[in-house]
Amino acid sequence: MALDGVFLGEIKKELMPLIGGRVDKIHQPSKGELLFAIRTYDGLKKLLINTVAGTARLHLTNADIENPKQPPMFCMLMRKHLSGAKLIDIRQPGAERVIMLDFDATNELGDLVRLTVTVELMGRRANLLLTDENGKVIDSIKRVSTEVSETPVLPGVVYTLPESDGRLSLTECSREEFEEKLAEFSKQELSKGIMKTIQGISPVFARECAFFTSHSTEVIIGEMTPDHKDRLWFYIKKIREQLDKRENKYTVIKTTSGELKDFCFCNIDQYGGLMVTKQFESPSALLDYFYSERDSLSRTRQKAQDLFRLLANTIDRTESRVKNQQLELKDCAKREQLKQYGDLITANLYALEKGMTEAKLINFYDPEQTEVTVKLDKRLTPVQNAQKYFKEYRKLDTAEKVLEKLIAQGEEEAKYLDTVLDALTRARTEGDIAALRQELSEQGYISRGRQKGKPPKALPPMKFKSSEGYDIRVGRNNAQNDRLTCKDSKKTDVWLHAKDITGCHVIISCPDRGEAAKFTPDELPPDRTIEEAAMIAAYYSKAKNSSRCDVDYTFVKFVKKPAGSKPGMVIFTHNYTITVKPDEEIVQSLES
Repeated sequence: MALDGVFLGEIKKELMPLIGGRVDKIHQPSKGELLFAIRTYDGLKKLLINTVAGTARLHLTNADIENPKQPPMFCMLMRKHLSGAKLIDIRQPGAERVIMLDFDATNELGDLVRLTVTVELMGRRANLLLTDENGKVIDSIKRVSTEVSETPVLPGVVYTLPESDGRLSLTECSREEFEEKLAEFSKQELSKGIMKTIQGISPVFARECAFFTSHSTEVIIGEMTPDHKDRLWFYIKKIREQLDKRENKYTVIKTTSGELKDFCFCNIDQYGGLMVTKQFESPSALLDYFYSERDSLSRTRQKAQDLFRLLANTIDRTESRVKNQQLELKDCAKREQLKQYGDLITANLYALEKGMTEAKLINFYDPEQTEVTVKLDKRLTPVQNAQKYFKEYRKLDTAEKVLEKLIAQGEEEAKYLDTVLDALTRARTEGDIAALRQELSEQGYISRGRQKGKPPKALPPMKFKSSEGYDIRVGRNNAQNDRLTCKDSKKTDVWLHAKDITGCHVIISCPDRGEAAKFTPDELPPDRTIEEAAMIAAYYSKAKNSSRCDVDYTFVKFVKKPAGSKPGMVIFTHNYTITVKPDEEIVQSLES
């Protein structure tokens, strides 16, 4: 899902108001990222530039991105040359995936110099370069030697733009030029031919053009009818008008389970009901949403890879152990039969003697008094055979009691570990991960390693406000869930949790009625507030991507934590249940 040239052109339009602003701060959150804070007449704007293959992009951002304690060398160089510099122009050569930011800065002697930050967003070749007024590279975020490329990127080398491949501009070409160029690929499928004809478009847009032209039927360019050609040009003209009037909708494409797949600068209808679309008013808002979701999860997985592996393996071992114990428990069901055999042998000692291998005895436990065959050990006397059956009975009876306890403990442990894994998938900062490491250390799953320096500060509970003005708090992990529910909430507050699945504790703050509280349905918050809080509880649970989710709610007074239970585990009574759909847009709109 590469950022195409047309989409980048829309980003450029959005960045134009930054012209005249000055560089306030520069950070380098990771090896391939740079974050400019530019002070403008409208306030401070954050410009994120990412050069990592697969996520390369440039856009305004509102995300809170953690910065390293020590800035990398390239970040220090950029600060040296551009701190306080004035942005005077933003350029894009054609529909190339290249943006140039021109700055007026002062050098060590106090002289005014023109410096350019060139951002190339071409897949694995993505790079960020700082060049002087003569076009010479001062440095780049990725240095490219002559051994790797014919066009090296090294300090002192004159920068040259990537060569154009002769494709046409989406917004400037005529119908005749377009159809003439498209005809050069007469044997190819339409969407592939469009990709080779128009500059700066992504495969998803080319497929959308083909979809509008032929209604899901594959068309070879050389077999196109006049109607096909008319429909194709009509669609291209419509998109051009939308781009020109800024009436287009920036669209994210997700699977029905919520997995992010692609994005585009226009509506996407080609997937029908197989995909879900979400639209944004600006290209930066789209990219900020799309990549913050993906990057935060990616960063978390990298920083907590050992925890993901530990939890996955421990959960597998625990579930496997419980399954084996359940099989053993089934075998214990035959213990009563062993006791009956012992009793039958004892009642018939007079008729039995040593050396017999079996005995056919009347089963007085059966109302029908049927005959049963009892196996005997010929090396043992009848009394010893009876004692053997009684011993096996006692053994299985004891095993059943132990196994029932072990199975209950194992199921509780697996459920607890699942809650930690669920919290880990939602972790967004080093503080969140550190809190989970601490919890697992206290529970004995990992050793208490030596912490270098101060551990990252854990974030407070997430805060929301209902449309009716009620404060809603959400725990981020099990330890915070316990503290939020059992210590930081009043008895008259309302507690919510997704029914029968792992998730966060959610608290609606309600007025403290003291001794006058009756804890009746009349004292619950309004229905809309409960519904919104239930949506939050469903969203921050394993049912996040489900079409519906049952959520339990009750007063905090009726929520108890059993002594010795795992973190986050509670029991509750006097509860009600509401069914809601986890709605990301509503949840985000309630965030405070």
